[in-house]
Amino acid sequence: MSEAVRVAVVGVGSFGQNHVRVLKDLPGARLAGVFDRDAARAQEIASGAGVPVLESLEAVAREADAAVVAVPTVAHEAVASFLMGEGLDVLVEKPIAPSVAEGERLAAQACAHDRILQVGHLERYNPAVLALQRELTLPLFFEIHRMSIFTPRSLDIDVVLDLMIHDLDIVLACVGEEPSEIHASGIQVLSEKVDIANVRLSFPGGCIANLTASRVSTDRIRKLRLFQPDQYFSMDYSKQEGVVFETSRADPRIRFRKLDVKPAEPLRLELEDFLDSVRNRRPPAVDGAAACRALRVAEDILGKIKEHGDLVAERVAAYRANIPSEAPQ
Repeated sequence: MSEAVRVAVVGVGSFGQNHVRVLKDLPGARLAGVFDRDAARAQEIASGAGVPVLESLEAVAREADAAVVAVPTVAHEAVASFLMGEGLDVLVEKPIAPSVAEGERLAAQACAHDRILQVGHLERYNPAVLALQRELTLPLFFEIHRMSIFTPRSLDIDVVLDLMIHDLDIVLACVGEEPSEIHASGIQVLSEKVDIANVRLSFPGGCIANLTASRVSTDRIRKLRLFQPDQYFSMDYSKQEGVVFETSRADPRIRFRKLDVKPAEPLRLELEDFLDSVRNRRPPAVDGAAACRALRVAEDILGKIKEHGDLVAERVAAYRANIPSEAPQ
C-alpha cells in the first residue's frame, strides 16, 4: 500500500483526541475523519483538526482503510468487529475487551477477515521499555508501581484493567510465560470499582513480579525495577529514562550506566507501527493473542481480589458481631 493509509478515529474522548492530534501530522497517514456518539464533541475535535465528522460506523467503513477504536471498553467488541467485517484494519485501545471471551472473539474475527488487529498497550512503545527489552537475559524479579491522581475517566473498569494491565503486558512479554500462582488484594475508594490493587505473580521459571496500581494517589508515579543475573535496572516510564547497576564474574566491581534511551512520543511510535503492519500485512507487536494473555491474567487477579474482599468482609462482620454493646449510662 504505497499511498497514505486513510485512518479514522472512532471515539474522541480524552484519549481519542490524542490519536487525532498525532495522526493528522503523521507521514504515511491521512486522517479520514472522526466519529463519536456525542455529535458536539465530534464536531469540536474534527473542526480543530480540519477533518470531516463521519456520521456513522458505516461512513467510517466507506471513508477509511483503518480505524482507531477509542470508545469505552464495553463497546470494543461491537465496534471493532463491525469495522473488521467491513474490511478495515483496527487499532483498539487497551484492554482489548471487558472479558477474555470477548477479546478472543475479536482476535478470531481478525483472523477470519484477514485483518490487522493491534491493541493499544502504549507502554510497549515507551522508549525506556524498548531499551530495557534489548537488555533482557533472565528476568528474575520485578517491582512495579503505577500511581495516578484520580480522574473520572475509565471508571467503567477496575484499576487492574485501567492501569495495571500495561505492566502485566510488559511483564508477560519479558518473562515469556504466564504465571503459575497469583496473590492479589484491592479495594474500592472513590468509585464502585477497585481503585487500588497489589499483586504478586509467581512464574513457572522462578520469576516473581510484585505490582501495585492506584488511581487515587496524590502523585503520578510510573516506575519499574528489574533484577536479573548480575544486573539491576531502575526505570522511570514518565521520564523515559533508566539506569543499570551491574557486575560480572570477570570484574566483580559494581558498575553504573544509563540505559540507552532515545526519547520519543510512545503514541507516535505505536501509530507508526500500526501503519507499518497495515502496509506490510505483518502482525503488530501487541496483537489480539498478546492482549488476551494480559487480560486473562488481569481477570485472574480480579478473581483473587474478590476472594480477598469476601474474606475481609466476613471477618469484619464477625468482629463487629462480637463487640459488646456499650453499657447504658
